[in-house]
Amino acid sequence: MTYKGYIRQGVIVLQEPAELREGAEVLIEILGDVPVAANDSAPTLAERLAGVIGQAQGMPENWSAEHDAYLRQQSGQ
Repeated sequence: MTYKGYIRQGVIVLQEPAELREGAEVLIEILGDVPVAANDSAPTLAERLAGVIGQAQGMPENWSAEHDAYLRQQSGQ
């Protein structure tokens, strides 16, 4: 079966409803050559996380390098 759709904010949106089971394997074929404009790019990770960057308070100085060790201590591993 063939479905048509388009890309909206990096997600494939089908033009008609499709009853597909979870985990169904699909094949996507791009129809036509559509160049990506520079202003159509997705936001960077830093842009998406801007609201939380720098918000942690009272963390040890070596937190960024040793966060796994600190998390294991708290979980009892």
